[in-house]
Amino acid sequence: MSAVFDLDKQKIKTSFGNASLSYDSAARLQQQVGLHLLNQYAEKGLSGKVLDVGCGTGFLTERLLQFASLETIIALDIAEPMLHRARLRLADHSRVAYVCADAESLPFMEQQFDSIVSNLALQWCNLNSETFSRFKKLVKPGGQLIFSTFGPQTLSELKLAWEAVDDYRHVNDFAVQDDLFQALTQAGSKKIQIETVIYKSAYESVLELMAELKFLGAHNVARDRKRRLTTKAELRKLLAAYPKTSEEPGIFATFEVIYVVVSF
Repeated sequence: MSAVFDLDKQKIKTSFGNASLSYDSAARLQQQVGLHLLNQYAEKGLSGKVLDVGCGTGFLTERLLQFASLETIIALDIAEPMLHRARLRLADHSRVAYVCADAESLPFMEQQFDSIVSNLALQWCNLNSETFSRFKKLVKPGGQLIFSTFGPQTLSELKLAWEAVDDYRHVNDFAVQDDLFQALTQAGSKKIQIETVIYKSAYESVLELMAELKFLGAHNVARDRKRRLTTKAELRKLLAAYPKTSEEPGIFATFEVIYVVVSF
């Protein structure tokens, strides 16, 4: 079964555009995962022309510049305000070019890139065989797709708490590892390496967690989400239902990160 979700792409574009100024202050996990992605899975180095899908404010793009043999980086994002922040961050680097586009509709020629890299951005796409087939066409023979994405345990505590409030979907769905493997296999991948890591992030309160998600632009983008504001009574019910830890004050949130390296 492929990972196909009913995503509101205009909502994604607007949410991340609005979060462009606050994103870096809240992106602790995103930066940690991005560094792990490069340090552990790009150890052989990257060269030639690389596409950074979902570059955001340019954190990973800047780290990609450490590879001296990398000739050009195309930094791509669906939100123009994010690209603007990336341009400001990387103004002194001539090896970077910028493209505003949807990762599921990439405006490039076939075999244009030596590798494609993406850090915690592809969860905003339908990760099915069609999407991966399009990525494969863009990469030269022998090239790689290296990415991280969220798995289904992500924000499981928040999802459980919302279930005590109403029947709407408040937390986005994320791809299952087996589904990713199947979709990549169907797309004709020659070699697939997948690792799952569970991160536990601590917060003083549920409200702090929800504020961070807002700062990141990581809103619920499913089309069947609730369209009205949460009432005070619903919020109190949510806070009461969120799983507590007896050992320490505050709360924890689970983030399941799937790291994937694909050879074409």
